[in-house]
Amino acid sequence: MSSFTLNGYGGLIMLGAATTLLVALAATAIGSVIGVLMAAAKLSPSSVLSHIAGAYTTSIRGVPDLLVIFLVYYGGSSTLSHVLGSPIEINAFTAGAVSLGLVFGAYATEIFRGAILEVPRGQIEAASALGLSASGTFVHVVAPQAWRLALPAFGNQLTVLLKETALVSIVGLEDLMRRTGFAVEGTNRPFFFYLVAGVLYFVLSYAMTNAFGMAGRKTATTLAR
Repeated sequence: MSSFTLNGYGGLIMLGAATTLLVALAATAIGSVIGVLMAAAKLSPSSVLSHIAGAYTTSIRGVPDLLVIFLVYYGGSSTLSHVLGSPIEINAFTAGAVSLGLVFGAYATEIFRGAILEVPRGQIEAASALGLSASGTFVHVVAPQAWRLALPAFGNQLTVLLKETALVSIVGLEDLMRRTGFAVEGTNRPFFFYLVAGVLYFVLSYAMTNAFGMAGRKTATTLAR
């Protein structure tokens, strides 16, 4: 019975796994929005917007993810406290979602930009000849095809993001890694509990990979029709 309940830490570890999944999903939402906006900026005729997007992706991808987490967690609290004139502390979940969202967004930018560029130019010209507006062409012609092309790389990057959530435990987020650490301290069984954590990360990653594989096949089927 003790092994089945993981020495009483089973519920705690499952809560940690849920927190890991939630912060990954929040970061994905933030990063996806950033990725779309920055990809549009990179492809825009405005050199200012293009340079801003380029500076963002280059700087974020050029520093360790852990440094981004520290900058958001500590720098964000200091900035908000200064602006609002009272002590403000960003909680670990918010800092983790925002910082990992910034990191994810930098990679998503290049994924979306590359996918949009892969859409045949002739289809865009044909849509324009049929009288579709620029926004209509993007929504009905470019976006569906670009999403299908971006899906494999997007799914792979999301799997990477899921594993990177472990870094946020350093600033106090009680995710899977941190709660596993509590179990290790309470039982002095590091190998067993870190193995359990590894299995849970694998299960989450495997489920995510399969979900994106199914989405990719469904999208391909829909477009083929």
